[in-house]
Amino acid sequence: MLTDRTTPPLAPGGAEVKTVADASKEASDNITNDGNKNSKGLFDNLVSSPEEKSIDNIFQNLLSMKGIFQNREVLRSSYTPDYLPHRMDQINAVAEILVSALRGESPSNILIYGKTGTGKTATLESVSKKLMDLAERMHVECKVLFINCERIDTQYRILAHLARHYNREVPITGWPTDQVFNEFRDALDKREQVAIIILDEIDNLVKKSGDDILYNLSRINSDLKKAKVSIIGISNDLTFTDYLDPRVKSSLGEEEIIFPPYNALQLGDILEQRSKMAFKENTLEAPVIPLCSAFAAQEHGDARKALDLLRVSGEIAERSRDSLVKEEHVRRAREKIEQDRITEVVRTLPTQSKLVLYAIVLLDKGNDTHELNTGDVYNVYRRLCRMIDSDVLTQRRVTDLISELDMLGIVNATVVSKGRYGRTKEIALSVPPESTSRVLLDDYRLRSLKDSKPFYNQQRL
Repeated sequence: MLTDRTTPPLAPGGAEVKTVADASKEASDNITNDGNKNSKGLFDNLVSSPEEKSIDNIFQNLLSMKGIFQNREVLRSSYTPDYLPHRMDQINAVAEILVSALRGESPSNILIYGKTGTGKTATLESVSKKLMDLAERMHVECKVLFINCERIDTQYRILAHLARHYNREVPITGWPTDQVFNEFRDALDKREQVAIIILDEIDNLVKKSGDDILYNLSRINSDLKKAKVSIIGISNDLTFTDYLDPRVKSSLGEEEIIFPPYNALQLGDILEQRSKMAFKENTLEAPVIPLCSAFAAQEHGDARKALDLLRVSGEIAERSRDSLVKEEHVRRAREKIEQDRITEVVRTLPTQSKLVLYAIVLLDKGNDTHELNTGDVYNVYRRLCRMIDSDVLTQRRVTDLISELDMLGIVNATVVSKGRYGRTKEIALSVPPESTSRVLLDDYRLRSLKDSKPFYNQQRL
């Protein structure tokens, strides 16, 4: 039996049922020939819920708040001010070496040492900018090539990066290293010029990839006819040259400059300088900058941490709807930064280190009677490994992992003599157990350990 598709079907009770096509036609009939609506559109009857209206107003409400920042970016480590307090000696030392580039001569190679946050990179960026500005005015061909060896960390990548700077097409991988080196050298030697190559975090490069790249770059001048090259290495590790071949060490370290840590007064001057640019007037209480400086001075004189502390303090005050940054905000900011640091460190630990740390966390929760030792931790660690079907390391290797956690500041492990019973390590957590446990259990491999019982008497299995 054929169905007549021209007759609309009837709904129960005789009402006509509209098809999709009918609804579409009806909607189009509501629009005039010139394209303007002459009645309500299809979606005009839809009304936003109160929740949707509330969400729409979130950013408007936040923007309407009276902020305390004028320019928070100056409190970030990526910002380099025109003047660097308490680094004029180091600035002059670098400038005295690099000034020969303005005469068309090759400056001596330099190794720069100093702990994190002592102004090494900022000093080099500041001096390099002034050097290139002056070279341009003097019509001297001088370029500064800055490479972060934490991101560009192999000989191939560094040479490819340098070659691309001189408009040579080098693939990401695939060429022999000698070919990439030749591309860079030939491009560089097209005309008379001085190239200053700054290798930041050079210790990471050497520890990961060896010193072949340093050997090749430090001897490149003997292959050049027109151009000249100078190498500057920046390191946080004062002992990284122990990894270098003696020939590389002698040619690379022609000049050495040490950047000492900042003390509390120097950090105070740095924060004072930045705060005038970062905050609106009369938004900082008097104790804020001295407190930030004191906390950072305790952490090896790290200016980056001091700046982070001041910035986060301001952000906490702003979110609390306070018009002033106060001492209490600094203390809360310190706790937040430390917690964020711990979270990041714990999250990036290898699986075996996480298992060892989780064993310590469980024992810490279930033990109020005596100090934890290596044997206690190893027994619980073995049980956890069996629960997730993981390889079990030897007790000696677990002891090494505990030492690594100690160096990271996550646990405190002290070697204690037990007389004729030998020596052991007494272990205590240096981080909050609850938050550490949450971060560890975020790892999908450890998630099934969530219901493990922390009781001390369950360790001896």
